[in-house]
Amino acid sequence: MAISLPSDLIVSVSGFRGRVGAPLTPELMGGLAAAFGAFLQAEGSGEVVYLGRDSRTSGAMFADAARAGLVSVGCRVVDVGIVPTPTLLLAAEDADAAGALGVTASHNPADWNALKFAGGDGIFLDADRMARFQEFLTAGDLPRAPWDQLGRSSLDRDAVARHVARILDLPFLDVDGIRRRRFHVAVDCVRGAGGVIIPGLLAELGCRVSGIGLEPDGHFPRDPEPTAANLNDLSELVRDSGADVGFAVDPDVDRLSLVDGGGVAVGEDLTLALCAQVVLKRSPGPVVTNLSTSQVVEDVARWAGVPCVRAPVGEINVSRRMEEEGAAIGGEGNGGVILPQLHLTRDAPLGVALILQHLFQEEASLREAVDRWPSYEIVKEKAAYPRERVAEAYAALTEALAAPERDTTDGLRMAWPDAREWLHVRPSGTEPVVRFIAEAPSRERARELVRTARRVLGA
Repeated sequence: MAISLPSDLIVSVSGFRGRVGAPLTPELMGGLAAAFGAFLQAEGSGEVVYLGRDSRTSGAMFADAARAGLVSVGCRVVDVGIVPTPTLLLAAEDADAAGALGVTASHNPADWNALKFAGGDGIFLDADRMARFQEFLTAGDLPRAPWDQLGRSSLDRDAVARHVARILDLPFLDVDGIRRRRFHVAVDCVRGAGGVIIPGLLAELGCRVSGIGLEPDGHFPRDPEPTAANLNDLSELVRDSGADVGFAVDPDVDRLSLVDGGGVAVGEDLTLALCAQVVLKRSPGPVVTNLSTSQVVEDVARWAGVPCVRAPVGEINVSRRMEEEGAAIGGEGNGGVILPQLHLTRDAPLGVALILQHLFQEEASLREAVDRWPSYEIVKEKAAYPRERVAEAYAALTEALAAPERDTTDGLRMAWPDAREWLHVRPSGTEPVVRFIAEAPSRERARELVRTARRVLGA
C-alpha cells in the first residue's frame, strides 16, 4: 500500500521531520526508507545506499528501521554509524552510491528526528527530485524484494578518518603552519556527532583542546542550534581556559559558530565570511549564499573582486546555484560553509580548518579578524503563523515598507542598499513558524525592521 504522510510531519527539501512518537514512529521511518530505496532503483540510480545518523537517543531505533526498510526493497546498505552529515554525504559521493539517508533533525531539539535524502552526488534532493519522490510515495504498493533477493547491510567505520584526511589535504591549508601556531581551542559539540570528529581534527592540526559536550549520547545540554544566545557555556569555557578561539557545532555538524578569545560570541554569519576570505585569496571565483545571510559576505566578495550571488534559503538551493555559477565557495549565514573542492555540502569540520587557517595567515586573533570588516547587526526571530496567510502578509509588507529592492524567490526579501539594511520574511522549512531576519548597521534599526514586520503581520 502507498505510504500516508501524517499531517503534522514537516516535509521540505530539508527532509521529513517531526517529534519522536508522533508523528515519527519506526513504522513510518521504515516505510519512508523503503520507498526511498525503491525510488532510487526505479530511477536507475542503483541499489547501494549509505546510512548514517547523529547522536539522538531515537537515532539507533530509527536507523534500524530505515535499514530494514532499505533491505526489504533489495538495497545494499552501508552503515557509517554516528557521523556528521557531511561525513555521510562525502562517503556516499566517493563510493558512487545510489544515494544516502541521514537520520538527523540537525538543529532541532532532542525530541525531534528526521530523515534526510541525498543522491549519489552527495547532495540533498532538490525540489524537482523531491517532488518526484513524494509522487512515488503515493503511487501505490512498494515493490518489495522476494526472500532470495533481499538486500544486505555492511559497516563502514572509516568514513570519519577519510573525511579528516580530505580536509587536511586541501590546498588552502598550511597544515604545518597551523600546527606551529599551537592554537588553544575551546569546543562545544552539544553531545552531538561533532564529538566523533572535531577533537580528532583539532589534534591533527596541533591544537590543544578544552571541550564540553563531547560525548555523542544525544542528551543535548542546551538548545542545539548554535546561535549566539545558546553559547554561554562555551563563552565561559573560553574565558576560564584562556583559549584562543571557541567553536560550537550543531548535532549533525554542518553548522559552525565562533566565540572570540574574550568569550564573546561572534555570530554564525561571520563563519562563511572569514572562510571565504581564505579561499578567495588563493582561488578567486563567485561566492553564493542565501537570501538571509549577512551582507558582510558581499563585502568579502567585493574585496576579492568577485560576484556574490544569492539563492533561496536551504542547502540544496545554494549547492545547485554554486554548480551553475562555478562558485569558489558558498554557504549559509547559519554557519554553513560549502567548498566545491571538497564537496557541495555544508561542512563544519571544514569550517574549523579554514578559520584556523585564516587566523594563522592573517596573524590575528578572531576579534582582530572580525574587526577588519564592516560591522552589522543581524536580528533573527520566529513566530507561529498560518502558512495559508503568508501571501497576503507579503502583500501587506510590500505596501507598508517601500523598498527599492524586492526578491520573492523565497518568501519576501526587501533591501535598502544605500542604508545597508534588509529584511527577509519567510516560512521555515524545518519548523511550523515564520522567520524574520533583518540586518542594519545598528541593532536598534534591525530590531525596528523586525518589529515593524511582526506588527504588519500581527505576529
